[in-house]
Amino acid sequence: MSPRTATSRNPGGAPNTQLGMVYMLACAFAFAAMNAIIRHLSADLHPLEIAFFRSLFGLLAFAPVFIRHGIEPLRTRRPAMHLLRGGLNVVSMTLFFTAISLVPLAKVAALGFTAPLFATILAVALLGEAIRARRITALVVGFTGTMIILRPGFVALDLGAILVLVSSLGYATGLIVIKSLTRTESSTTISIYAMLFTTPATFLLALSVWQTPSWTQVAWMAAIGAIGSLAHLAFAEAVKAVDITAVMPLDFTKLVWSAIIGYLAFAEVPDAWTWLGGTVIFAAVVYIAYREKLVRAGEHANEP
Repeated sequence: MSPRTATSRNPGGAPNTQLGMVYMLACAFAFAAMNAIIRHLSADLHPLEIAFFRSLFGLLAFAPVFIRHGIEPLRTRRPAMHLLRGGLNVVSMTLFFTAISLVPLAKVAALGFTAPLFATILAVALLGEAIRARRITALVVGFTGTMIILRPGFVALDLGAILVLVSSLGYATGLIVIKSLTRTESSTTISIYAMLFTTPATFLLALSVWQTPSWTQVAWMAAIGAIGSLAHLAFAEAVKAVDITAVMPLDFTKLVWSAIIGYLAFAEVPDAWTWLGGTVIFAAVVYIAYREKLVRAGEHANEP
């Protein structure tokens, strides 16, 4: 192997790992910032209306795709699955935006870590994926972290926290549907159909609480759409640069950023239970991701 070839492959993977880390940090900050803008807007606008504009600007972001490819991205053989995914997207988004208006940002971030836990359970129940003792233990630990945050029986369950958990379940279910769709559909087609369904559905929901936004508020909601898109792009680039298990621990900074922004912008101070529970949940998620990597590596090793 020539020195030039060796250099291009980045022995040890350090440069790619560093790049992946930067993208993951940017992703975590972007999601925290987006949630903060939603919280800011929810003081004057209903979360359902904010969800509509988030969907609208998300749909408009695909305009260049239609200009270049026409209606080709709309060709599909599985409209029913797209409809199901769109419905799940509406439920999870509207519940999550409502929760942000009710719950401190750090608590939203901490409870949001439960989505991969729900996705693991659903993958076993719906897709027949194998589950072993170590993954079961990690799931138990993760949901124990959730109980640490909620402390049922010691403090009253607040509506916002429940909405975050139901939203996480809806998001996790959507991930299972996406996993099925990717067998026959492109990621562009999946994303476009999600926005095509979510935009009119959230508009109908928003009509009951409609308040004409100011141009400043419209600009903030456009920022939500842009930042959300950048966050998803940064995540995709992070996992493209390096294995997800290498950068997954940095997703924890979402909780850190949320705590900092929540304190500076809204004078929110997360309690120790939120930090402890969020850490426990996240540790379980990282362990599950690590175990799945080992399982995949073993399966490939056994291939002829």
